[in-house]
Amino acid sequence: MTTDGSRKIETVQNTCRIINALRDSGGSGITEIATSLDFSKSAVHGHLATLRDEGLVIKNGHTYRLSLRFLQIAEEVKNQIADYKIVKEEVNRLAQETGEVVHFGTEEQGRIVYLSKARGDVAVETASRIGNRMPMHSTSLGKAILAELPQERCGEIIDRYELSGKTDRTITTPERLRENLEETRQRSYAIDDEENIRGVRCIGMAVSAPDAGVMGALSISGPSKRMTDERMDEELEDKIAQAANVIEVNSRYS
Repeated sequence: MTTDGSRKIETVQNTCRIINALRDSGGSGITEIATSLDFSKSAVHGHLATLRDEGLVIKNGHTYRLSLRFLQIAEEVKNQIADYKIVKEEVNRLAQETGEVVHFGTEEQGRIVYLSKARGDVAVETASRIGNRMPMHSTSLGKAILAELPQERCGEIIDRYELSGKTDRTITTPERLRENLEETRQRSYAIDDEENIRGVRCIGMAVSAPDAGVMGALSISGPSKRMTDERMDEELEDKIAQAANVIEVNSRYS
């Protein structure tokens, strides 16, 4: 059964596993896929032949890889969240103005998914990549969104996922997280206080629309020595709020 109680279709599930195997490997042959997934070679061949017919897989010699159709799908999905052209422009502008790392992410299935990233001139290197999924409780993006979600949905996410400690500063109890989210609501932005990466602090702000609710959030990340409370309050709050407003207005009328 699936997470919502409906019936699984094993063939579709196996196709998804093959797609994930191709994504992880960057390209594989039938034998490699069959061995890694414990499928028969004939079953793998049938799935791959179908995916080729649908334009989702390319065959080069004996090697199969995912096709560029996934780029088209990804672009269309990103624009369902917000006007992605505007999101990218604002993320790049914030990175240039602040010199730091800037992200835009959205919530999906109780996790943060990065949709856009830019690095400023003095930004620290981070391991985040477009499409990465991260916990919500330890990131400023996640906490900014949680603070704006309807109470029932926020509670579902908190209760469903383990609040694992990414660092020794991560909030790991539901009670403390709810207190932190209330603090976030009162000041209008979230803070990742070295909770995801030691030595890195982040400010995050939700991006919302009247008809769509919370579309996602913006964050600015940098070394703790530069990301002081004073800088967040006196400089970065205004900059991130302006960028969020630009995305909100343009997404509303796009």
